[in-house]
Amino acid sequence: MKGHPWRRSIVALALLLIGLLRAPSVIGVGVSDGGGGDGGTASTEQVTILYDAFGKVTAMKKDWGFAALVEIGGRRILFDTGNDPDVFAQNVKAARVDLGKLDFVVMSHRHGDHMGGLTYLLGKNPKVKIYAPQESFGVYGSSLPRSFYRKDESLSREMRYYDGQPPEVLRFGAAWPKANILLIDKTTEVAPGIRLIAQISDAPGTKELKELSLAINTPDGIVLIVGCSHPGIEAIVAEAAAINPRIRFVAGGFHLVAAQDSVIDKVVVALHDTYKVARIAPGHCSGEHTFSAVKQIFGDKYQYAGVGTVMHLRADANSRAR
Repeated sequence: MKGHPWRRSIVALALLLIGLLRAPSVIGVGVSDGGGGDGGTASTEQVTILYDAFGKVTAMKKDWGFAALVEIGGRRILFDTGNDPDVFAQNVKAARVDLGKLDFVVMSHRHGDHMGGLTYLLGKNPKVKIYAPQESFGVYGSSLPRSFYRKDESLSREMRYYDGQPPEVLRFGAAWPKANILLIDKTTEVAPGIRLIAQISDAPGTKELKELSLAINTPDGIVLIVGCSHPGIEAIVAEAAAINPRIRFVAGGFHLVAAQDSVIDKVVVALHDTYKVARIAPGHCSGEHTFSAVKQIFGDKYQYAGVGTVMHLRADANSRAR
């Protein structure tokens, strides 16, 4: 381009501003490896596994459950809190994670192996915002309209609930009454580019269980963190793909720990061929046979995700164990 250097600089700046205005709702991320779980900067882009039953890091205790710290776009998000508060505390300290510096927390569902460390978290950060699935009667609190029960107006006042004059909404207590819990009943964008996918399980043994998954829309595609995938990992990935068809990274429990090989292979092939997941890190309830199948089918796109692993989300970055 001909002209003075300052004129070229103004044109370049104008083009950059136009591009930003036209950009979709995504989390902007840097390209640096970042400095670990104790800081958190705009350039940090990584997931640290804080709780699981397998791993290489001797300073962190193995136990059945799941928790992960997601650092991306300058935000620090804790996803689940594991099974045991003492184990969670040990692993958090070993990973040098400051629970007082969190943007918010996501509790995927009500099972104890995902929420057991919540008491320890609240001791360190009692006012932190916690997103949890809304259920009719749940440990995170709930509510129902006054119309949920049948009424008999022929009864005397002392035989009727609330003397026959119930409130419009009946609210039920949480196991952590002082916690700052926000209940989610449908897929919701909780911050620019960050959605909580809300789904309901239809699987035997967990029917009607509500579960949240974390979907972060980045310039390189969706970063998806799942807890147990009771509604089905394919169903969760499908909803994430509706946000952005490019699935950059999937990590967490796939709920295939007791599944037969034929079921596992079908799911893993769908993730690879149908949804074209770029990188995948199965953990927790995915199952040992699933680890093997994912590694075989995905090859170098498979990511080891044992407790203590820090998974850098840059395509060219290597992950490490603390």
